[in-house]
Amino acid sequence: MKYPVFLRRYEMVATNKLPARYMITRSVPVSFDKGVSLEELWEMHHSGMEEYRLVLRSIDTGTYSLRPSISGPSLFDLKVAILEKMLESCCFCEHRCGINRKYNEKGYCRVGAVSRYASEFLHRGEEPELVPSHTIFFTGCVFSCAYCQNWDIATHPEKGKIADPMELARSIEIRRRQGARNVNFVTPTPHPHTVLNIIGNLSVNIPVIWNSNMYHSQEVKELLEGVVDMYLADLKYGNDRCAEKYSKVHDYMQVVTGNLTTAYSDAEILLRHLVLPGHLHCCTMPAVKWVAENIPHIRFNLMFQYNPHYLAHMYPEMNRQLTAEEMEKAMHMVISSGLEDVLF
Repeated sequence: MKYPVFLRRYEMVATNKLPARYMITRSVPVSFDKGVSLEELWEMHHSGMEEYRLVLRSIDTGTYSLRPSISGPSLFDLKVAILEKMLESCCFCEHRCGINRKYNEKGYCRVGAVSRYASEFLHRGEEPELVPSHTIFFTGCVFSCAYCQNWDIATHPEKGKIADPMELARSIEIRRRQGARNVNFVTPTPHPHTVLNIIGNLSVNIPVIWNSNMYHSQEVKELLEGVVDMYLADLKYGNDRCAEKYSKVHDYMQVVTGNLTTAYSDAEILLRHLVLPGHLHCCTMPAVKWVAENIPHIRFNLMFQYNPHYLAHMYPEMNRQLTAEEMEKAMHMVISSGLEDVLF
């Protein structure tokens, strides 16, 4: 398997030549008491992340080896503790509902404290460098896309199996032995507390993929550093107006481009842009331009799989497939942008 040039660390982890980021944060000792305030936990986290960055740099340059397992609490455990406290006034995404999910209150995503997933399997339909990918499809979503192809599980988070961290960790280990190149958490934004609890129970080295619309909050963004090896990210729109109209989210560009910029500085990105009918100039062109100017060294996948699912019939301009002319123009936009690593 020949990996794209911009996914080199992912390749090294996938082939067990480097440790996944979570293995490094699990090796950084941090002494903390879960009973202290959230503010105090954040202060400890900021200090611990400074050490993590030094260790990561040393490991990746070959000047340091991963230290053996520690017996006490780690930086990774601290991240989990912070997420558990955040459940009491949830701000996992930028809807920032502030509800107490520990008491099973429901916000925009309609997910309580307990996460559920619709399926987990070895996925062979993802991008070539990912397959076979162990995908875990969570239910619920922080978007309300009018054309959502997974609307049944996105709008009904009560569907599916309870995501038991120990059980799913064992499944990940089994799938790794079966040839999985990664573990791919799909629609994880309402579920970072569960995702990290799953990862915390792993005993194998495997790349962690955050397969997301990138609408997570500033707080979650900080906690994902040192956990995620690759962001399999969507850049759906090129402006706020379309995002509000078709996905019911506000401040889309500021939130998503901010998260992509941070991800670019920490991990690797495989970015997907789904071309929408009639949205070449308002969405595709500005999205491609932003990527080329701000995060050019990524794997970029221009996607033409749009179909008018779910409520697309309520929007006449969206109730059709792409034309051959639209696809050709979109490809020309990407080629002209100068992006080096493109998949059509």
